[in-house]
Amino acid sequence: MGLLNYWLVVLLMLGGLYIVIAHGNLIKKMVGLNIFQTSVFVLFISLGKVPNGTAPIAIKGAADTVYSNPLPHVLILTAIVVGVATTAVGLALAIRIREAYDSVEEDEILAWREPDATGSDTSPTTTPEPNF
Repeated sequence: MGLLNYWLVVLLMLGGLYIVIAHGNLIKKMVGLNIFQTSVFVLFISLGKVPNGTAPIAIKGAADTVYSNPLPHVLILTAIVVGVATTAVGLALAIRIREAYDSVEEDEILAWREPDATGSDTSPTTTPEPNF
């Protein structure tokens, strides 16, 4: 079981990175980022584990006790909260992009403003106005 956590981290990182790079859908990209972020959480938790370590509670007469450091776990809890908040903001932006461009596909959004091969602008004459 020694290196299983690290193999899991590598697989999650590669899977999340692949999803971000290979897919043009903005929602799928956010899912890939969340998978990648989860792999970082697993890595930090794995690094924070001390073999035969106990909770850092001082007990009288236990001078040779090995304690686990609680700091990595606390940092990961904070990172999870920040990750949920940034995911919520990203989803809100995706909704606004969908309302403005009628798509969440990256290619369709980028094609909205790109000129064609003749140099003329193929975008509509009016700019899409989001409803605020």
